[in-house]
Amino acid sequence: MPTGSGQDPRYAHVPAMRTHRSLTVHCQGPAAHQVEHLAPGPLGAMETHVWFGTLASLEKRMERYHALLDEEERARADRFRFAKDRDRYILGHGLLRETLGRYLGRPAPELKLLRGEFGKPFLEAHPVHFNLSDTKDAVLVALAHQPIGADIETMNRQTDHERVAAHYFTPREVSGILHAADGKQRFLELWTRKEAVLKACGVGLMDDLHSLEVGSALNRMQITHPDFVRLAAAEYHVRTVLAGEDHVISTATATTGHGWRLIAA
Repeated sequence: MPTGSGQDPRYAHVPAMRTHRSLTVHCQGPAAHQVEHLAPGPLGAMETHVWFGTLASLEKRMERYHALLDEEERARADRFRFAKDRDRYILGHGLLRETLGRYLGRPAPELKLLRGEFGKPFLEAHPVHFNLSDTKDAVLVALAHQPIGADIETMNRQTDHERVAAHYFTPREVSGILHAADGKQRFLELWTRKEAVLKACGVGLMDDLHSLEVGSALNRMQITHPDFVRLAAAEYHVRTVLAGEDHVISTATATTGHGWRLIAA
């Protein structure tokens, strides 16, 4: 789900007045991916590191993670009506700060996270880009040396995927869901791809997702949403993986890389 580095200056040249333009989205997967249990070395120039943990596995860190949050984050955590939502927020943002602190070699509580035009957090004047996502029972933090979007969804959630797909997806994507061996999983694969692309460009969730097609290995389209036209890269490379039997994860970056790693938080 959306949770979220500011606009990439490489794309600032895109004129705000343009009403439409082309976009290409390359999609890889889905494929099962082994979760690594040993912390990796430094983040390579073309690598993507994705830290993943279930809420159950992270629960014992609640007090420690709460202490890492800044004043604004603690205040936001306190505003959640339900304890399960508050706990997920604390664990997700605590994991984000802990992970960034590890890669940057800085104390996690001292990190100053800024927010982009549409609320996506980023570190000013730093080459590490990141994205945070959570779902009902898990959280993840994705890192790369370029703007990145990531989304995670759980299979352990009741969803009327056919009704939602008809509202947000293209006719070809809807057909793919209806004819898939596991329609719910196919829906989540496509949903996480769309969210990852939108989060990579910093827009977040749009009302009109029909113009963003991600159902094939190669997807070419015309986009018309004003902010998406203005902020999106010319193309995105999306990778979709299955983490165990319960979770679907997608990441999106403007250029393809190597060394995609899924790491147990």
